This record gives sequence, C-alpha cells and structure tokens, in this order.
Amino acid sequence: MRVLSVVGARPQFVKAALLSREFNARGFDERLVHTGQHYDERMSDVFFSELELPAPHRHLGVGSGSHADQTAHMMMRLEPIVLENDPDCVLVYGDTNSTLAGALVAAKLGVPLVHVEAGLRSFDKTMPEEVNRLVADRLGDLLLAPSASSARQLENEGITAPIEIVGDLMVDLALLAADRLPARPAILDRFGLQTKSFAVATIHRAANTDNTAVFARLIAGLRKAGMPIIFPVHPRTRPLVEAFKVGANDSITTCEPLSYLDMLALQQHARVVLTDSGGMQKECITLGTPCVTLRDRTEWVETLTDDWNVIAGSDPSTIAHVAKRATPSERIFPFGAGDSARRIVEAMQTHIPVADRAEPCVS
Repeated sequence: MRVLSVVGARPQFVKAALLSREFNARGFDERLVHTGQHYDERMSDVFFSELELPAPHRHLGVGSGSHADQTAHMMMRLEPIVLENDPDCVLVYGDTNSTLAGALVAAKLGVPLVHVEAGLRSFDKTMPEEVNRLVADRLGDLLLAPSASSARQLENEGITAPIEIVGDLMVDLALLAADRLPARPAILDRFGLQTKSFAVATIHRAANTDNTAVFARLIAGLRKAGMPIIFPVHPRTRPLVEAFKVGANDSITTCEPLSYLDMLALQQHARVVLTDSGGMQKECITLGTPCVTLRDRTEWVETLTDDWNVIAGSDPSTIAHVAKRATPSERIFPFGAGDSARRIVEAMQTHIPVADRAEPCVS
C-alpha cells in the first residue's frame, strides 16, 4: 500500500514514529511530508532524530502565519506532491492546520483519507483544533478512534465511513519510552530536581497566548502553586514570557523547548503537570502523574476519571488548589495497551483498496 503521511507538529512526529516503523515492517510504501508548521529545530528536527523517524521525503517549509494563510500555503504546496505520488491514501493525525490541509487536499483530489485520532470533541468551536477535527472526520474515508467514547461520538453524528477503535499512538510510545528511561534521568540534575517535588508547565494554545489577560491569570496560578515549576517555552509563548518577566523572582524556571525524552522524563518524575496540551494530558496520565488542564474543556474526557486530570481553566486559585491535590491511588489506561500501530495498519488493510500499479513511486 502506498501511503502519503502528513505531519507538521510535535504530537504528530511522536505518533508517526511508531506508525512509520509498522508501515516499514509490513512492506508499506510510505511518503512522509512535513508541512513545516513547527519550524523551530527544537520543536521539529530533533524529534526526527531522537525518535528515529525517517527523514521527510518532502518539507513544505510553510512556517508560521494566520490560520488561513498557513493552511492555504500548505494546501498549495501539498497538492502537487499528492498528484506526483499517486497514493492509495493520505493519512493525517490529530487536529492541527496540517491535518486540515491534508484532509482538504485529499478530498479535493478524490484520494481516500485516513484520520488517526478521530472522534474527539471539545464542543467548543472557538478552538481552531475543534474545527479542524470536525472537518477531517467529515471528509475521512477511514476513521481511527482512540477510544470507545470517541467512536460513539462519530456514530452519534451520523458518520457512515468505517470507524475502528485502535487506541492511541502517543500512549504506546510513552509506555515504551518510559521503560527505557534511567532511574534518575539527567534532566533532573540539569534543573536540580528531586522526584515528585516539582511541577511541569506548558502553555501554547491560541486561546491562552492571544489574550494577555488570560495568560496573566495562568501565570498567577502557576506562581501560587507552591512548588518549583519547569516551564519549557513554546516559540509562540516566548514574547509573553518575557513581557510578564516569568521566572524572575518566582518559583518558575523557563527553558527552551525540550526533546521528547527529556519532557517525558520530567512528566514521569513530576508531582503534577499543568498544561493546555492534549497530548501531554494523555502522556502524564499514562505515566501516573496528575494533570491540571489550563483550558475550559478537554477533548480527552477519559483522562478526567478519578480526578487524574482536572480542568482548571484560567482561574489562579483553582489552578493552585488542584495542583496540590493528592495523587489518585488507581492508575487508568483508557487508550489501549500498546498495540495501536498494529491495529491501525490492519484497519487500513481491511478498508483501503490498493491500486494495481507497476511503476515506482515518485520521490
């Protein structure tokens, strides 16, 4: 089977790392296209090397811009690549502008679309990600849901395309990588940290960074949490961090974006994770670390079980209060048992027809 995979952001690199290996083991002909949505080396290139992800066959180099500008440039540069390679399907991950661009190009060209991580809903259309996932699910020809609840959501919306529950690739990789981390990772020594005595924070979503009043409340909550906080700063967030003097005369230590393994180690050893990232909500729950979601809603509703994840919004007092709560006694694993890549490939073999072609794929 010839697959054209579209990636562009950190969570998608993580997911693609596992699935690309499974494609290679099954003899699939995968062409990986990097849109350039995350263009900072620490948010992009490092993941390809650290996760042993094959180098992209094409790099669109789109970079930043408004949602419309970014998506339009992705589509313009992606369309000829799809035509050149004549894939049996286009595969997209999650809910980014790269996802939207890949879905629209595939639909316009009549190429079957596979959506990994289908059926998630925050029910908040002010979130760009919600719009992107709605469009991808409506256009998808094979919808790969991470959980039973996401599959039910697709059925409730009347979607008739094939739906398969396959688990979650980010969870699979987190479990695999965590087993290989040393008992005391070097990243703890870098920041002088003791296990379960600190927090990890990330803030990058538009709703939290485009509104300075919201960002100010989030930082006030972090400063009231009562423990050291490591805050790797997304390029989008850097100007706000500097403007609000985050890390000056407070308990917050800011740093550059960290590698996947360093971030995973920090999450595993942290007392709590405070984040607006959907991927990190899943990762820290998988690792047995409580999470505080710095948003008003989450599409990962399964993580809310037994208060493993608590939605705090941007209220400083709520953020500080739930950050200090006790760790639940029972761990939960709502997104599969580590075999998502196999289940995804088997679903594609079942539902995606393969063209009979003799000529090699254009690279």
